Amino acid sequence: MTVTAKRRSRREEILEIAVGLFAARGYHGVSMDDIGTAAGVTGPALYHHFTGKEAMLAAALKPVSEGLLSGGQACVAAVEGDSRQALADLVDFHVEFALANPAVIALHLHELDRLPEEPRREIRRLQRLYVEEWVKVLTAVRSSLSAAEARVLAHAAFGLMNSTPFLGGEVDRFTRAELLRGAALAALMGSNT
Repeated sequence: MTVTAKRRSRREEILEIAVGLFAARGYHGVSMDDIGTAAGVTGPALYHHFTGKEAMLAAALKPVSEGLLSGGQACVAAVEGDSRQALADLVDFHVEFALANPAVIALHLHELDRLPEEPRREIRRLQRLYVEEWVKVLTAVRSSLSAAEARVLAHAAFGLMNSTPFLGGEVDRFTRAELLRGAALAALMGSNT
């Protein structure tokens, strides 16, 4: 029996193209016509899939935050009671996400504030919940840390792992993953490794 990959919808294809363009040129540097041309459709035809650029941006960013939160929760639940393993699994999970999605990370870093208030607020809420998964695990591993201190370290580790949009291809993917994992764990654990 063979397993076939789920075919992406036209909407998903257009969204991927839009994300790449937004990441490369910035949100304001891309028009609906630019996205339509890159997707092989007229700009007005895009409105069958999205109400506008803001809707595309929200459609690109919200599922990412939802996926990070659910993936982070799954990492922690899979090794309940083993906080060190949960931390290592969270780092592995985030590094793999970051390496697979540099355009989405660039979009988050540079364009999130372009969203209307409601979707931006929801995405920020999901991001805070994701950070709190890390804080919970990190304070279990390093009991001397306060939640606020753990939050600082989690954000520092995200900065390391989310550097993928700025990394060139001179180092192979496997080595990049190992370097990012090691740097993130070192930042999180300090001298407790």
